[in-house]
Amino acid sequence: MRGSRLVGRPDRASSTTPAEPPTPLRASPDDVSENPVHEPTASTFDTSPIVGIDEALRQDAAADDPGAARAAQARAHEAAAEVLADRGEWRRAYQHLRAAMALVHLGDTPPVHVPEQLRREVDRLRRERAEAREQSRRDSLTATWNRRYLDERLSTLRDGIDGADGTAGAVCVALLDVDHFKQVNDTYGHAVGDSVLRTLVTLMREGIDGPAPDGFCARYGGEEFALVLTGATPDDAVRTCEGIRARVEEHDWTAIAPDLRVTVSAGVCCLGADALADAGDDPTPGALDRVDELLYVAKRTGRNAVAYRDAADRVRLAGPAAGRRGVEAVVRSVREAPRPGRSGH
Repeated sequence: MRGSRLVGRPDRASSTTPAEPPTPLRASPDDVSENPVHEPTASTFDTSPIVGIDEALRQDAAADDPGAARAAQARAHEAAAEVLADRGEWRRAYQHLRAAMALVHLGDTPPVHVPEQLRREVDRLRRERAEAREQSRRDSLTATWNRRYLDERLSTLRDGIDGADGTAGAVCVALLDVDHFKQVNDTYGHAVGDSVLRTLVTLMREGIDGPAPDGFCARYGGEEFALVLTGATPDDAVRTCEGIRARVEEHDWTAIAPDLRVTVSAGVCCLGADALADAGDDPTPGALDRVDELLYVAKRTGRNAVAYRDAADRVRLAGPAAGRRGVEAVVRSVREAPRPGRSGH
């Protein structure tokens, strides 16, 4: 019965002129049987850019759960619309949104099955969107995370911090800068400088994976990187950063260029809920001001060092740099002197 009716009857919607409103398909009295089958309203707009939707609208009605089947069909259209809107294909996205709305309003019309071809199309669009989202959060040179991802993660971590005093959920963050990187570019060329940054990312990842497996590094700008050491204690964070500093210093950079030597400086600080909350809607610049001050202390006390605050809130240098003098004087000058390119300094 169903097969003969679908093959034998012409599609009225296909013969309707563009200026006329579409005419829904209705069963004639001669076609009515003991168990009549209603057909859904035919597509009234161009859905050809997405494979399978016209086919879906012509399929037989679902026999089991009409409401669930109609909802599944609408969700497929909504998913396609969302993906296409992300890609800037507004016209096609609008077509799918109209299809979804039409299905929602078909209260007395049995829904149609979602064809496998349409499901595959929607899945493909979702994968493309996920890949585009991933790429938009990656630094194109080093393939590590970029500033956008850092902003998003710090905002998420801020929202998830517990503890009224801001310490129970503190997040340890470090800023790491390549020492004299301009000289590397001027002496060896930008291609060597790019190789240095890519190698540095590899060394940082190796240094993070063990002590802070949930942590990550992100390119903050130029030769500066942010390390977010989620789950690490303050002592663990200092040891991790000092380990990365030593790893960079001991690395054989001559494999990239003869006589090349690279060191880094870093500041590390554990930020509680108060620090992240005070930063406002964009947590990165304000929250990292404290870390940034420590980075400048490390650089102005001779570079190739990690600066941090101890339990008494005194600024210290980790590792072999711990014996350097004049740290307190540098701390005072850093606090008082504005620094170019930094918000609030």
